[in-house]
Amino acid sequence: MAPVPVLQGYALRLRPPEISELPALYDWYNDPEIAAPFDRFTLDALPDFRKAVAEADGDLGSLAPRFVIERLEGPRPIGLLGHYRPHPVLETTDIWYMLGERAERGKGYGKEAVGLLVDYLFHASDLARVGATTDVANVPSMRLLEGLGFRREGTMVSALYHHGGWHDVAFYGVTRSEWAASPRSVNPTRDPPA
Repeated sequence: MAPVPVLQGYALRLRPPEISELPALYDWYNDPEIAAPFDRFTLDALPDFRKAVAEADGDLGSLAPRFVIERLEGPRPIGLLGHYRPHPVLETTDIWYMLGERAERGKGYGKEAVGLLVDYLFHASDLARVGATTDVANVPSMRLLEGLGFRREGTMVSALYHHGGWHDVAFYGVTRSEWAASPRSVNPTRDPPA
């Protein structure tokens, strides 16, 4: 896949992280209240985070952020997202997303950002499928995925350990043909520009 481009939607822009903002992004990535309510959590060191972001383009399995989410109005980072190859043999790519600015949640930005990313992945590669996983207790994440046409493909029982216990994980997927055929709006809170 080519180096990370800048992707623009109705209300958002996705762009590569800038070196100067890595400390602030690192704080989101390592804040247990932002990153960990529905996921495993381990503290990373800032130098390791910087290295992971710098090397992400060359590592298909990297979980480092590949994009910063920013609003077109008053551009500043409001979240992160990325994609990675979760399995060494299966020909699939999974996505992940995080809105670090709590005040920006519930406004359709996550849906628009994920829609832009999935469009990019299908247009920039020959992938047949894009997937995502989420803790079954993360209802907003499941609604986001289902609202974009992702299909719940199953549940992995006791697949993720966090907050002192084992959690079930739902896995989702959408194929290239399903994505191309689905009428969807990547930002239901705003009409597309004329």
